[in-house]
Amino acid sequence: MKLSACCFLPLILALLESACGGGSSSSTMTSGTSGSTVPAVTHMFIVVEENHSYGDVVGNTVMPYFNHLATSYGLATQFYANAHPSLPNYFELTAGDGSSITGLAGDNYVGPMTQDNVVRALAAAGKSWKSYAESLPAIGYLGGNSGAYLKQHNPFAYFSDVINDSAQANNIVPFSQLATDIANGNVPNYAFIVPDVNNDAHDCPLGMSTCTDAQKLAAADQWLQTNVDPVIKSPAFQDSIMVIVFDEGDLTDLANFGGHVAALIVSPKSKVGYQSTTTYQHQSVLRLSLKALGVTDLMGDAANAPDMGEFFQ
Repeated sequence: MKLSACCFLPLILALLESACGGGSSSSTMTSGTSGSTVPAVTHMFIVVEENHSYGDVVGNTVMPYFNHLATSYGLATQFYANAHPSLPNYFELTAGDGSSITGLAGDNYVGPMTQDNVVRALAAAGKSWKSYAESLPAIGYLGGNSGAYLKQHNPFAYFSDVINDSAQANNIVPFSQLATDIANGNVPNYAFIVPDVNNDAHDCPLGMSTCTDAQKLAAADQWLQTNVDPVIKSPAFQDSIMVIVFDEGDLTDLANFGGHVAALIVSPKSKVGYQSTTTYQHQSVLRLSLKALGVTDLMGDAANAPDMGEFFQ
């Protein structure tokens, strides 16, 4: 990516904030046009992977399942994360705002997060939700990191709407609950899926203290095939959309502050093998999620984010 002179100051600020443990964010995308409207669906699934740029993933032979989905459904070729580190991106996906919430604390932000968010909007619209977090210690767990579970990858644990309401907190469940919910026909309208750090390409696979980047990505791809493929093949998915997206790029990738990342739009309603060249960021995923479920509260940056209707038939 070539930088003009006007870009050097924000780049320097991004590096300074990152060095202080915080992050920089970009949320300047404005509403654009797309070839189709966002379809109405019953279920929306969001799956978030970690810390790899577009070029690390797309076309990489160690990720055959991910790339199979990319050629079978929709691929956003110009998708950019909003920030480094992780948490501001997760807040953009679920609240339409990022670094202005976390400030310089970045992943060390403790909350509570009180502004409008997807939980509040879904509750007001009478829609159900769950966060399926792998390695979560217990249903309703709101505490800090535990083993391979990282709190900063589960934004719902910061929301005041969840912290102050035990019924809402009980929608944070271990990932294993998803298979049970599918089998029982109890899939929520909005499902946020959080692989643990051994399976989201953040850390080495379980049982390995050191590994190559290829091994991290291969483990993430195998996890997707083992755990996400059954969701895609389930009856519940016939009226669903799934977005699989990386939270941020490599730490050296500062394109649009958070890096150039891969995002897949997977649905029976998707165009086959579609590749978009529209510029998107995480707030467009939030906008897509809410609009597809018929929720009119488009909070924060989602209010003016580009629609993702072009991915659908």
